[in-house]
Amino acid sequence: MKAALWYGPKDIRIEDVEIPKIEAGQVKIKVEWCGICGSDLHEFMVGPIFIPKGAKHPLTKKEAPIIMGHEFAGEVVEKSDDVDHLNIGDKVTLEPIVACGECPNCKKGYYNICEKLGFHGLAGGGGGLAEYTTFDAKFVHKLPEGVSTKEGALIEPIAVAVHSLRRAKFLQGETAIVTGAGPIGLSTILSLKAAGAQEVISVEIAEARKKFALEFGADYVLDPNEVDVLEEVNKLTDDKGVDVGFETTGVQAGFETVVAATARRGRIVVTSIWEEAVEFNLNNLVLTEKEIKGTIAYSEGVFPAVISMIQDGRIKASKMITEEIKLDDLVDKGFEELMAHKDKHVKIIVTPS
Repeated sequence: MKAALWYGPKDIRIEDVEIPKIEAGQVKIKVEWCGICGSDLHEFMVGPIFIPKGAKHPLTKKEAPIIMGHEFAGEVVEKSDDVDHLNIGDKVTLEPIVACGECPNCKKGYYNICEKLGFHGLAGGGGGLAEYTTFDAKFVHKLPEGVSTKEGALIEPIAVAVHSLRRAKFLQGETAIVTGAGPIGLSTILSLKAAGAQEVISVEIAEARKKFALEFGADYVLDPNEVDVLEEVNKLTDDKGVDVGFETTGVQAGFETVVAATARRGRIVVTSIWEEAVEFNLNNLVLTEKEIKGTIAYSEGVFPAVISMIQDGRIKASKMITEEIKLDDLVDKGFEELMAHKDKHVKIIVTPS
């Protein structure tokens, strides 16, 4: 089968590899669509970040080169005899979590912070940028009628956003600010509107992404190159600040903005992955009793919730798709396109067929 293998920065190759074989508790999925994630782009540009290189991953026992792709959906074509909740022919998506199941966090259901955490498509053992992959059936979810595999490939990034709302303990009727309008920022805006946010303020400098933010439901879009963001937020919130802030940029300025714009005793959730350390005066927390939380991936119950919101129309997942490409074109029309024109895309999805 064809698969996209990461060998190193700027070195992803489409190669022929053996079709994987299922093990106990697993299903084999014929991949129909797979999204290119911001994490994938980071790996392409400056990796390895999550990809094991120089040492094998503690759970998969694999290291680079590895098959990429963790936002995908497809059809079950084979299953182990001990799998009861799925059938051959089911259209599915999956939580691409590689977890030990034995550490204290896994036993509490917090497998997203497993002590040996990895991700299918980043940790080795297969991935969605291939014609077929196998995975533990307990993390595989059947797509209901009315939810396509194109939408199924978008559930993972939306799940990241929904989990961040849960980490924020976001309540209907609250106000929010989202720094950055990339795929996760836009997913956060979609999720906030679905959760009944009173007002959502987006902070973004790229013209194309400012338009996306409005299309995805932001009530206001503030460009720090054009306005004083904090001054505008104070005008919009009667000088109180927003109830909850979401940082999705991964840059110092975005972090500083979201902290400053959030109300005293407000909650701040950091969803972004960082390439550099942040300088921060902790008095900005101490003197205001604001809270900052980190969030990674998703935990129990999030994927079913997202699937339900897509099925009933609360979240319009398909509007995230800005380009559809073939696996053979992954590097030039996928990764290099995102490097050159990242601002004009939300999600590029890839088909192996």
